[in-house]
Order: sequence, then C-alpha cells, then structure tokens
Amino acid sequence: MSDLLWQKPGVQVDAAIQDFLAGEDVILDREFFLFDIQASKAHAEGLQHIGILDADELAGLQRELDLLAADFSEGRFVLDARFEDCHSAIESRLTERLGDAGRKIHTGRSRNDQILVATRLWLKDRLSRVASLCADAARVALDRAEAEKALPMPGYTHLQRAVVSSAGMWWSAWAEAFVDNAQRARQTLAWIDANPLGSAAGYGINLPLDRDHSTQALGFARMQVSAPYAQLSRGKFEMAAIESLGSALLDLRRLAWDLSLFTSAEFGFVSLPPEYTTGSSIMPNKRNPDVIELMRATYASAAAARTEIEQLLSLPSGYHRDLQFSKGAIFHAFGRGLSALALLPDLLRRLSWNPERMRAALDPSMYATDLAVDLARQGLPFRDAYKQAADPARWAQGDPEASLQARVSPGASADLRLDVLRQRLDGIS
Repeated sequence: MSDLLWQKPGVQVDAAIQDFLAGEDVILDREFFLFDIQASKAHAEGLQHIGILDADELAGLQRELDLLAADFSEGRFVLDARFEDCHSAIESRLTERLGDAGRKIHTGRSRNDQILVATRLWLKDRLSRVASLCADAARVALDRAEAEKALPMPGYTHLQRAVVSSAGMWWSAWAEAFVDNAQRARQTLAWIDANPLGSAAGYGINLPLDRDHSTQALGFARMQVSAPYAQLSRGKFEMAAIESLGSALLDLRRLAWDLSLFTSAEFGFVSLPPEYTTGSSIMPNKRNPDVIELMRATYASAAAARTEIEQLLSLPSGYHRDLQFSKGAIFHAFGRGLSALALLPDLLRRLSWNPERMRAALDPSMYATDLAVDLARQGLPFRDAYKQAADPARWAQGDPEASLQARVSPGASADLRLDVLRQRLDGIS
C-alpha cells in the first residue's frame, strides 16, 4: 500500500489494524471510482477558479483524470491492495504523473467528502435506472393489458378461487404498480439531488470553494448548503434510495409469487420462456423456475441493506467511520435489485398464457358474487341477496366473458382505464 496521507511520523501502521480499517474499500470503491474521478475534475476546476491551481495545472489534471478513467474502464488500471481506497488511488496516479500538481488535488477536501459525492452521484445513476426499468415493465404490462383484457382467468382472495377475473385485470395491476414505482424513484432522485462536494469533513474549509460551479458541473439540481447537514444526510439519503428500490422489489416479489404458482403443474396457467428456467441436477423430468425464485428473493437484500444503514445511524452528529459500512449496503442492494429488475420487462413480454387451463379453473361458485350484485340491483337488500347467492343450489356455470363485461366499476375488467395509466407513465418517463 502506498504512503497514507494521514500517517504521522514515528507511528507504525499495524497491518492487521489497517486491513480492518480498509475493509472491502478497494473492492467496493471500484463501483464508485469513475464517479470519484468525475467529482475530482469538478473540484479541480473549482480550485483553479480560486487560484490554487493555474491553467496549466488544471489542464494536466483534467487530461490525466480522463486517461485514468479510460485506463480503469478498459482494464489497464486496477484498483487493488496497493491503495487504501479509490481516493488514494486517484491522488497516487496524479502525483506519479504530475508531481506537485497531482498533490494539490486533495486541497480543500476530505476522504469523506470524496466518497460522499461519489456515492451521491452513483445513487442518482442507480435511481434513474430503477425508474427506467420500472417504466419499461409498466409499458409492457399496459400493452398486454390492452391486448388481453378479455381473456378470462380465476381471481383469488386468500389463495382461494373467488371470482372471474381477466388477464387484463392482472396486467393492469402490475402496470399501475410499476408506474408508481417509477414515479417514486424519480421523486427520490429529485430529493437526493443535492451536491455535498466542498463540505469537507462536515465543517467547511477556509477557502472560498466554488461550490456553485461544482453543483452545475456535476449536474446536481441544488447545492447541499449546510456543511454539517451533508454529514447528517449520509445514510438518510441512502436509506431513502433503498426504500425506493424496495418498493419495486416488493411488487416484483409478489409478481414472482404469482408466476411461481401459475407455472406449477397444479395451476398450469403460464409458460415461461425456456431461458428463464433451469434443469434439475438430479430429476431429469423437471425444469425449474429459478429466475423468478431469485427475483422473489431479491427484496431480502434491499431489506437487509436498509436495516444495516439504519443501525449505523444511531450516532451523534458529525462524521463517524461507522458510515464506511454504508457503501457495502447500497452496493449489494442495488447490485441485486437492478439485476432482477433488468430481467423483468423481457420476462413480462414473453411469458405466455394457457387459456384452456384458466377457463377450466372457473367453477360455478365463482359467479356467486355476480348473482348477489344482480339481485341487489333488482331491489333486494344486499344482505338478503348475499344469503341467497351463498346457496350452492343457485350456482350455475356462467359465461366468463359476460361476467367480465358486466364488471363496470372503474378499474374493473369493463373499465380498466388504461389510458389514465399510460398518461401517468408518459408524464414520468
């Protein structure tokens, strides 16, 4: 490992202690490295504005930061155990190439300031991807709701067959869910879109840093004004981002549960694309829905990450090293969450129904609610209508298409109002 910026003369660095302090930083920081380079460029420009760097020094730093980003992206530079973290790696490379100009890059910054802005930029990028993937899923669901609005299928409450439903109603539910999820991701992104660069270790610095410039250069919507609040927001903003991701993953978990049931031999309503199943390692007769099962499991990673950060935040104000562990939490939550969401639109687009099996599951009891409502519409008090409709002797095999056409309440099969959902989606994306 290169010399530590904070190392004091005469103090021996214990390797075991340093390994503990560094933790997984070098590995995790590979995820944030390009964002740290981006923020370092903006910081260098600000230093030039206040006379810390001259024009030639700035040009050299910008050139070398661009080269470092390219080398990292193309595998020529590896962030490894030679470095304490991504920040020390950047400074080491710049010093190697530029000498004193490279050493100036850390002026007016703290390592905490560096990771705070890098992870903030990373979270903005990830929330944008969450919103985009949710919008894609909603769009597929809307298209299929329109195309399959009249396809009958059983509707369940308490896991019991309840009423006649339709594929259109099933799709419209997920369409609205993922419209909401896309909107929440955009709203959370807007809330966390605040620039902490220049807050140093949470108390500012005795230099007139050009924070307005860095805010604009990095594409933030606003400056995070209070230097101490930049520290208070770390963890709080990460939790909000994970909660937004978690909303989508909760819906994904329930959708995956439906597909787990519907693809079973006992239901047989749905067939998955073959790529979304795997063979059993011991049972030659089986294809397993492993993809949707791991989709179902993904929310656990987000929930664990949120809990981990929540426990880190039982702290007084100011910076504390405990917050280092929040990097791993957001990395694992979004790593698994985005991987699952990325597979969802294509899965929704390509799954296929088995209409014969769905129609065969519509037994006479599932028209009892229709009968009760029809009797009430004829003037019978609903409690009396309910009692009469509960009598199995009055049940008969009904017409599923007629049942669906009669369901005229807003949001039901005869009035899905998909245009309203599409307008909302268009307004988000």
